[in-house]
Amino acid sequence: MRYLHTMVRVKDLDQALHFYCTLFGLQEIRRIENEKGRFTLVFLAAPGDLERAKAEASPCLELTYNWDPEDYTGGRNFGHLAYEVDDIYAFCKQLMDNGVTINRPPRDGHMAFVRSPDGISIEILQKGGHLPAEEPWASMSNTGTW
Repeated sequence: MRYLHTMVRVKDLDQALHFYCTLFGLQEIRRIENEKGRFTLVFLAAPGDLERAKAEASPCLELTYNWDPEDYTGGRNFGHLAYEVDDIYAFCKQLMDNGVTINRPPRDGHMAFVRSPDGISIEILQKGGHLPAEEPWASMSNTGTW
């Protein structure tokens, strides 16, 4: 397993970049504009992590800017932690076998979401891209049951 990033939502991308980059010293390593989803993702790295972040896409801070205005209350601005695993199906099965609900199963062999006991959302990503779709995961509902 490898730590990837922490995601936070921002209301004003320019203001957030000024704070995180200009004032705090982080550096932008990549940006994703998604017109269909109406959001922008900006990945930042600390100077000491810059080369690793460029080569391995981690460790990073992901700023998520949703183009449609929204007020983030009650911690909604914090998004999730993200970890990359060698086998997403085996990892999720081990979690389920130990009573963890898979909130978003790895139906596509690429991404899953779980919550910590304290309600922190954790994204699990398959190392190296997608695995072929596999049952029972491919037909699971969003509650981790089939």
